[in-house]
Amino acid sequence: MRENVRAFVELAAESFGLEGPVYEFGSYQVETQGAISDLRTCFRGRRYIGCDMRPGPGVDRLEDLAQLSLPDECAQTIVCVDTLEHVFEARRAVEEMIRVLAPGGVLLVAAPLDFYLHNYPEDYWRLSPTCVDRLLTPLAATIVGSQGVESYPHTVFGIGCKAPVPHRFVAGVNDFVTRFQARIAETASQTSWPRHLKRLATHWLRSKGERRRERCFHETRFTLQMPTHAAGDVAHWVLPSASQKTGTRLDLI
Repeated sequence: MRENVRAFVELAAESFGLEGPVYEFGSYQVETQGAISDLRTCFRGRRYIGCDMRPGPGVDRLEDLAQLSLPDECAQTIVCVDTLEHVFEARRAVEEMIRVLAPGGVLLVAAPLDFYLHNYPEDYWRLSPTCVDRLLTPLAATIVGSQGVESYPHTVFGIGCKAPVPHRFVAGVNDFVTRFQARIAETASQTSWPRHLKRLATHWLRSKGERRRERCFHETRFTLQMPTHAAGDVAHWVLPSASQKTGTRLDLI
């Protein structure tokens, strides 16, 4: 689990007031990652069911994400982060998660794009923002985002809400984007001096692409699709201005 993905889940849970029961798919907690991989702490007081293909830390229930044994509309919140790249039938997996998502429920997805291969059980896919957008199309409201170089980001985010879209979801979008921008800006400002000096010293030894990845690492953008009836609420938002360090923005379509 990466820190930006952890922040994505934590802030979404707070901003949208996500309810239980919460099902996490891909909940196995890798020992070397420590507490950062335990997402239960983002949903205190809510029923939480960790699901994975293998037993182990953080796993309450064994499930095949492409063929869930769960009944329809049983989950109020679904979390699936840094997992879909390991599911060969990724499209079927998203269809299954949407099937078990309750009306008004929210699905959180995050996946790597510009990222090294990492195996369990294998590393099959890289999902682009357009891909995540298409996968979430059956949902009534979606927020699709990415972080890093816009043409080839290192992380892709997706938030989808099943109809009917509750007011708390519409109201939470502005809060989520604002707080995510602040968190990323804080992370960008915490680069240690030794690391900063090392980057300056090796600047000209790196390729143009590598320098661009580093320069744009914290840039984040989101695209929102919302039902027509919510347009009045959207019009009253005070959207965050783009940060010089993060370049965060929100596009409404």
